[in-house]
Amino acid sequence: MKRAYVRAMDALYLLCIGVSGIALVFMTIVIPWGVWQRYVMNSALAWPEPMSVLLMIVFTFFAAAGCYRAGVHISVGLVVDTLPEGRQRIVRFISELFMILLAVFTVIWGSGLVQATWHQVIAEFPFLSVGLTYMPIPIGGALTILFIVERLWIGRPPPTSFIFREPASID
Repeated sequence: MKRAYVRAMDALYLLCIGVSGIALVFMTIVIPWGVWQRYVMNSALAWPEPMSVLLMIVFTFFAAAGCYRAGVHISVGLVVDTLPEGRQRIVRFISELFMILLAVFTVIWGSGLVQATWHQVIAEFPFLSVGLTYMPIPIGGALTILFIVERLWIGRPPPTSFIFREPASID
C-alpha cells in the first residue's frame, strides 16, 4: 500500500514540476513578445500581460506543491536544528500540521474563489472563465495535502530523482 502511494506521489510530483515548467517556459516567451510588440513594433498587444499573470498562477501553485514534496521550499531550520532529536521530531510534526491547515485553507477558499468567479470572463480572453483560471489554487492545495500525508505516513522522500526509484524503507 505504501509503495503504491509513493509511486502515485512520484507521478503527481512529475506532473506538478512538468506543468509548472511548461508555464514558466510560456511566460518567458509571452513577456518578451509583448515587450517586442510594444517597443519595437510600436503595436501594443492586450493579451501578453494577462496571459503571463494566468501562467504565473499555474506556475506558483503547482511549483509550490512540487517543491514541498522535494523539500526545496523555503524553510528556516536554524532553531529546529539546534533542538535535541526528540524535540526536532515534535516541532517538525507541528510544522506539518500547520502546512495541512494552510493547504486546507487554499483548497476551501480557493474553491470558493473559483465558484464566485466562474461566470465572469477575462476581457482579453472572453472564452475563458475567471473561475477556471483560479483552479490551480485549490488543485495545488489538494496536491500539497497529498504530499503532506505522504511525509507524515512514510517520511520524506530521499533527495534524489523521484523517477522510477525503489523506496528502500517502504514495506
